[in-house]
Amino acid sequence: MGTQRFDVLVVGGGISGVSIAYEIARTRSVALIEMEAALAYHTSGRSMATFLETYGSPAIRALTSGSRAAFEHPPDVMDGPLLSPLGMLWLAGAGEADQIRRLYDEVRPVVPDARLVTPAEAVRINPLLRPGYPELGLFEPGATEIDVHALHQGYVRGLRRRGGEVRLSARLVAAERRDGRWQVTDAAGTRYEAQVLVDAAGSWVDEVARAAGATPVGIRPLRRTAFLVAPPAGLPVRGLPLTGTVTSTWYVMPQGDLLACSPAEQTLLEPCDAKPDEVQIARALEEINAATILGARSIRSPWAGLRNFVPDGNPVVGWDPRAEGFFWYAAQGGYGMQIAPALSRTGAALLEGRDVDPDLLARGLEPADLSPAREGMSVSAEH
Repeated sequence: MGTQRFDVLVVGGGISGVSIAYEIARTRSVALIEMEAALAYHTSGRSMATFLETYGSPAIRALTSGSRAAFEHPPDVMDGPLLSPLGMLWLAGAGEADQIRRLYDEVRPVVPDARLVTPAEAVRINPLLRPGYPELGLFEPGATEIDVHALHQGYVRGLRRRGGEVRLSARLVAAERRDGRWQVTDAAGTRYEAQVLVDAAGSWVDEVARAAGATPVGIRPLRRTAFLVAPPAGLPVRGLPLTGTVTSTWYVMPQGDLLACSPAEQTLLEPCDAKPDEVQIARALEEINAATILGARSIRSPWAGLRNFVPDGNPVVGWDPRAEGFFWYAAQGGYGMQIAPALSRTGAALLEGRDVDPDLLARGLEPADLSPAREGMSVSAEH
């Protein structure tokens, strides 16, 4: 088989890759290559995704709030509603109330329905809480759960509808820039040629960068464990909000008729097929039992995924300053699903040299805060 030619080659089939590929395919020919035998095998396929406008850095909150309209009125390539009601209750334990107040002050401009709640009101909102545990709460009634499968598959369907192609079991093994175009080879020996190479490879973005001669951004894959527990007899979980500590030590949310729990840990690992951490599970279960009336003694179905960050917590989106035609679309952390619509539109605009959506700028997004050459990044240190 000869070389396959496209305008843009996207590496990575998680939510990052499929969303940016979909947006770019509006005007250019696109192929997406994925190293696994299935798309979304790693983080995207293990996500309990929620839409939380009070979560993350200012840039993340701007991208999240700027994505709401797309979630509420999705394109026709998406099946059914993408959001379902949930609510988010942030909790302050003893001595932590000031952290809740600071969060409230930060999010009020973009989340006007968020409100502080008293300890008694927090218990009314989530009857699982043990009276006397919360010192203060912050409730985000508009928080929702995202249908991960529908969102991801919608982008894949839309990409194909726009003429984009998807290749599985196609790990990038070599990439060379010749005569203004990328010459790429995958593990199966298939050769590709493209003007632009988009690195959306999740935990493996730095490996792709090294193969292409770009400067790694220093991606930090952080493990996050989750597990299921049964609720107390007679207490239905449907309608309970996602509930977690403002210090990010644990959270609990409904998952069908069970409760999904997490120690919310951030353990640095090499890129891998992440496994759950039994020590963190035990720690979280003890703290959750102390804060609630759950009284769980056993767990079910633990799993884990990697959330990919750089030090400032913002995504990395833009042209590499060293490698011509190499475009970063990386480090979406634990926010990839909830920011997918706004970030993919922003990425496509930056790639195509267009202006970023004025609505996102009005919400406080600064494209410079996403640049791979911004202060503190490894590429800016070299150049």
